Amino acid sequence: MRLSEMREGQQATIVRIGGNGALRRRILEMGMIKGTEIRVEKYAPLKDPIEIVVKGAHLSLRVEEAAQITVESLR
Repeated sequence: MRLSEMREGQQATIVRIGGNGALRRRILEMGMIKGTEIRVEKYAPLKDPIEIVVKGAHLSLRVEEAAQITVESLR
């Protein structure tokens, strides 16, 4: 499943980071690497951006960026 398809409060483990170039590097620099647990905190009112929690840090991603991250649900 894609990170952008997760619901609020849902937890998952990162399986794959897609994309290329600056976007992929930015995602990796934020600590989102394969095997990292991630939780969707909330969506903005129009569903973009998405707020996530990675290693205790709150991060915001555009939904199109979140679609580049493949995750496996923990529940």
